[in-house]
Amino acid sequence: MIRPQYFFRQSNRGLLAWDIRRLIELSREFPIEQVSLADVAELDETHWYEHEGDSPTCRSLLEHMKLIDEVDTSYPIILDQDGRVMDGMHRVCRAVRDGKEQVPAVRFSTTPDPDYVGINPAELPYNE
Repeated sequence: MIRPQYFFRQSNRGLLAWDIRRLIELSREFPIEQVSLADVAELDETHWYEHEGDSPTCRSLLEHMKLIDEVDTSYPIILDQDGRVMDGMHRVCRAVRDGKEQVPAVRFSTTPDPDYVGINPAELPYNE
């Protein structure tokens, strides 16, 4: 069972949030493709720290390192219609660390609507 977690993206409508569990369910039957890690733009962005109040503290980095160490690499990452990562950055980081050149992925042909619009991440349900 996967813990409640969300993918966030800023928009002119406010912060958009997708429930990762729903994205996994929606993409479950998609064909798996191999994506070059050189094409993952998020590797050179502040992916986990782009929201107000988020900062790359040592403790936060250690938490992400732990998740990278523990990640199950058998699951494909999930990409939106533009090839942006919606789920799986810890798997991407693990693949880079392990010297891989590609990572398995599934891709939406049309990005699904978000589950939440304009909601502060701290107010989302994390205990379901």
